[in-house]
Amino acid sequence: MSLGADIGAIFSALLSQDSFEIQSALESDAAWVVGTVFAAIGGFLVMLIYRKVPYIERHLERSVMVYSYLAIALIIFWGVIDRFVFNDQEPWSTTIPPLLFMVMAWFGASYNVRLRTHLSFSEFRTSMPRGGQLACLFLDAVLWFIFAVIVIVTTTRLVALSASNFQIVLGTDNIMQWWFLLAAPLSFFLMVGRVFQNLADDLHNWKTGEPLIKQAVIGAD
Repeated sequence: MSLGADIGAIFSALLSQDSFEIQSALESDAAWVVGTVFAAIGGFLVMLIYRKVPYIERHLERSVMVYSYLAIALIIFWGVIDRFVFNDQEPWSTTIPPLLFMVMAWFGASYNVRLRTHLSFSEFRTSMPRGGQLACLFLDAVLWFIFAVIVIVTTTRLVALSASNFQIVLGTDNIMQWWFLLAAPLSFFLMVGRVFQNLADDLHNWKTGEPLIKQAVIGAD
């Protein structure tokens, strides 16, 4: 099939909402084209939402991280009591926490892109000329976008595969694995929004003469 036909097949499968058709359609190389376009459009929309609703921009990812962490702690805490005090244990108490941890990590990665607390070599870049600093920031944006597209496409394929096989979380009867796996592509759409947000700030700082490289602090607002 041609690239155009494969792209059409992906959209047709998505509209059908059939996990088998979606999983089959996403196997083609056209998934990379669709994923790139969706990532760009989705990231731009996320950036606009963050600008229009500062409350969401400030609290969305942090809330997901905090509540995921609290849920993990609560499940493990009660699991220990249940096992050693009541000689009983819920079968899902060892399978859901790792999935929640992945959700926390994915959304945390998006949030820390905004804070620029990932590896950025700030000390080295501050000694570079201003044009070199901007070039490095553009390189950051390009690399993060490419990385996000790769994750969005591959994890979306995994979500579709999990849904088409009706995979349930071990120890449960009706909790599907793809409900948790879906957090991966969603969080990386948010990451693209953060990348665009940072790039817009960098261009503004370039035009206004403000410092381009600032010291990143983990946990800062």
